[in-house]
Amino acid sequence: MVNELQAGKQVVGSTSDQLKNRPIALTGEMVRRAVGDAFVKLNPRSMARNPVMFVVEVGSALTTALWIQALWGTGEAPAWYIGGVSLWLWFTVLFANFSEALAEGRGKAQADALRRARKDIVAKRLNAPRHGSPFEIVASSALRKGDVFLVEVGEVISADGEVIEGVASVDESAITGESAPVIRESGGDRSAVTGGTRVLSDWLVIRLTAEPGGGFLDRMIKLIEGAKRQKTPNEIALNILLAAFTIIFLVVCATLLPFSIFSVAAAGQGTPITMTVLVALLVCLIPTTIGGLLSAIGIAGMDRMIRHNVIATSGRAIEAAGDVDVLLLDKTGTITLGNRMATEFTPAPGISKERLADGSQLASLADETPEGRSIVVLAKEKYGLRGREIHEISAQFVAFSAQTRMSGVDIQSDGTSAQRIIRKGAADSMRAYVERLGGVYPAAVQQTVQDVGRAGATPLVVVENKEVLGVIHLKDIVKGGIKERFAHLRRMGIKTVMITGDNPLTATAIAAESGVDDFLAEATPEDKLKLIREYQRGGRLVAMTGDGTNDAPALAQADVAVAMNTGTQSAREAANMIDLDSNPTKLLEIVEIGKQLLMTRGTLTTFSIANDVAKYFAIIPAAFATTYPALNALNIMGLATPQSAILSAVIFNALIIVALIPLALKGVKYRPVSAVELLRRHLLIYGVGGLIAPFVGIKLIDLFIHAIGLV
Repeated sequence: MVNELQAGKQVVGSTSDQLKNRPIALTGEMVRRAVGDAFVKLNPRSMARNPVMFVVEVGSALTTALWIQALWGTGEAPAWYIGGVSLWLWFTVLFANFSEALAEGRGKAQADALRRARKDIVAKRLNAPRHGSPFEIVASSALRKGDVFLVEVGEVISADGEVIEGVASVDESAITGESAPVIRESGGDRSAVTGGTRVLSDWLVIRLTAEPGGGFLDRMIKLIEGAKRQKTPNEIALNILLAAFTIIFLVVCATLLPFSIFSVAAAGQGTPITMTVLVALLVCLIPTTIGGLLSAIGIAGMDRMIRHNVIATSGRAIEAAGDVDVLLLDKTGTITLGNRMATEFTPAPGISKERLADGSQLASLADETPEGRSIVVLAKEKYGLRGREIHEISAQFVAFSAQTRMSGVDIQSDGTSAQRIIRKGAADSMRAYVERLGGVYPAAVQQTVQDVGRAGATPLVVVENKEVLGVIHLKDIVKGGIKERFAHLRRMGIKTVMITGDNPLTATAIAAESGVDDFLAEATPEDKLKLIREYQRGGRLVAMTGDGTNDAPALAQADVAVAMNTGTQSAREAANMIDLDSNPTKLLEIVEIGKQLLMTRGTLTTFSIANDVAKYFAIIPAAFATTYPALNALNIMGLATPQSAILSAVIFNALIIVALIPLALKGVKYRPVSAVELLRRHLLIYGVGGLIAPFVGIKLIDLFIHAIGLV
């Protein structure tokens, strides 16, 4: 049994380093596989999902048939010319398929690494959910939802689950890429565990929460394989628009043949347009550039999320992130550093600062929270008070409880009677405590509490027996640069709302210091849900983060819901994105990635439509100038011959897809500017650029064709 367990541990551990090296860079092997996949995707059933490129494939097949006919001497044009047009039409289809396959390549490589991590290992299935129960060794694939299994130090967690007993340090580097271990324990917001991670200390009893094939690794594999992704609503809408353009141009080109025959007969000169020219005209005028890159843009957007260690359960979530106009941000850990630090002691009237510092330190000696340790350190550094051990002063520590909202210490001189009863806690709780004992709560202390709250700090009141000693200032530090980031979001039209459990005075100060637009103080799960619904009723798209069970209702309601990987199972199931790094500030990056996806799609669509204009000046004169010589005036590029004009336009139409693949995969650089400024900039770069580039490109190709004597 031990050997089997060790073998199972080695399987997962061996892939940890591979997974930590995400993102996986493009390699020669990926490019070679993408080339092969491009040919596989020529299957008409696969091409039919992209109407634009399906029309190009049909046109390629038609010109290939015309080329074969020309080889027998009965063609409508020279065989080399028809063959050249046909070859570049096939290249157009293959380049579009290649862009999609290349975008899928990184995801497939990641999926392969995850499959190696998912190999079957063994588990200790318990007969009852308690430590010490008899267990049986089974394969992880034999586990079913609801089964309970034991994982001890050094062993690998067999499947996704919820900790129901125990506390342990867990190595999640195989999933997150982070080497620092995390704590997992029953209850609270750190109870979810993932299959393939390793227990480094102690033990855990885990209840399975997913059926075989439905675990986190399995879902990751399905999500990052771009070929299996679902198209987003905007992508579907754009596909419909492109299909409509294609149908319109198809009808127009179909009517040109009888029109050309009639025109030649009426004018008594010229030659009717050929099928090869009609197909070339159709392919050059339909939006092949964006049609060939659209799928790659969507897959690359999903991949950018993965590179930021965020798993999106749908493309819709990424797209919604780009349209979000309200961000709900938790204060602690997102806007502030999360660990409040003691910064000052303000004594009550008649109390010295030294006595307040001494009482505060004594009440915090056994307090292992960051706040408690900072109080001890402040008293030592500012007043020279040496930290004392609880057993040295015959003290009994009183732990903090949610009911009393206070903690402290009882110091006994003879081991029986309490001589000093020191408590520290929230101001309202301490006031009630003092008044219950018959003491007096000074008005000056109440004023200090209000002043501390208005300054953005948290006040803790210290009491010895029934005498108020004073107030400790706990400062929640706002993260550096967060105000500037909120200013960028505001310029983009995104409203930021801070969610906090603090009182309104403290929340107001933190909101002012951090630069958020609004805040919700003393927030409960019901308050969060109500706030999200209010914004959504106003037509706003809302994003938020969460990690606890109490966040699940709000996460389920939000348009973009990011759950922390360290959070509870219910939070992860309610969200449509999971942050493997469990970094609450990641929401800001997610919004930027979503906007980058929308920007990339929009700019390339603009470029694609704009660059079709030049093709009119290349193909229309070549097709009809023999019948209507006046159309030669449209040949502003001075293309050598009608055949070279058409062939140059077809070649440029294919090559521009290849040229734009890096931009489609990398994405248009995100800039936090207003929508008006962004539109103006992109119209200038991609609209005007899309108009100019084909004129230059087609002319250069024509010169090359003429130089090598092809025409």
